[in-house]
Amino acid sequence: MEVDKRARAALFRARLRAAMDERRQGGAALARAVGVDRSTISQLLGDGTRLPNAQLVAGCAAALGVSADWLLGLTDRKERAADVIAASLTMPEAPRALIDEQVFAWHQEAAGYKIRNVPAGLPDMLKTRETLRWEYEPSLGRTTDQAIGASEDRLAWMRQARSDYEFAIPLHELQSFAAGTGYYEGCPPEVRRGQIAHLARLHDQLYPTLRVHLFDARRLYSAPVTVFGPLLAVLYLGRNYLAFRDKERVEAITRHFDALVRAADVPSRDLPRHLARLAAP
Repeated sequence: MEVDKRARAALFRARLRAAMDERRQGGAALARAVGVDRSTISQLLGDGTRLPNAQLVAGCAAALGVSADWLLGLTDRKERAADVIAASLTMPEAPRALIDEQVFAWHQEAAGYKIRNVPAGLPDMLKTRETLRWEYEPSLGRTTDQAIGASEDRLAWMRQARSDYEFAIPLHELQSFAAGTGYYEGCPPEVRRGQIAHLARLHDQLYPTLRVHLFDARRLYSAPVTVFGPLLAVLYLGRNYLAFRDKERVEAITRHFDALVRAADVPSRDLPRHLARLAAP
């Protein structure tokens, strides 16, 4: 026990000195920042075996911009908790369609890793030009061609097999599309027939690099989300993305996606038969 106390005290002194050196802050300056006598800081840097009280540790940590837990040897993360969260969570703006270069940058960053996606509707990168034009032209106008080009870039990226792509889509999304109901009301029958045939061709050409599973959203719900390998998990909020880079949240969202796949009513291998039934008169 005594050895452990000495080791912890030694680690505290070493980390306190390292933080002071990094901030180029001497004992007198640190004492003023913490509100203690200079002799108190000198004692902290001495050869004692006792750790300081929590208030003093917290004061030093705040003055030096590090975590109190790191000073005490309780974690190897030097950053304060608020700084860790700020670094691991961002909220970039989300465009109406895949025009945003940030999205493509995430795809490129994750090259070689599996990319898992629960789309907000049908995946843009799997849509025909006609479907994209019907969907986006009312809101995007002249920039619709940019959205189409961006979607085709994503599909070309997939075809190069730099990453495996796995989609989990609610059953009702494809059913609604095939019937032209709900969100897809007014979409011409020829556009819908062409889109379903396009999905079947893509599956035939790209499976198993491309996998599309259909799950029953009445039994298991999911918000729109994309997981870029072990690097990043992104929730789609509408006007913004909520992007996580910390390991725990990326792994948790990956497990959520995998649960959707396990519960799928139509696994990817059965997708062609399901599309054929949807296309039947």
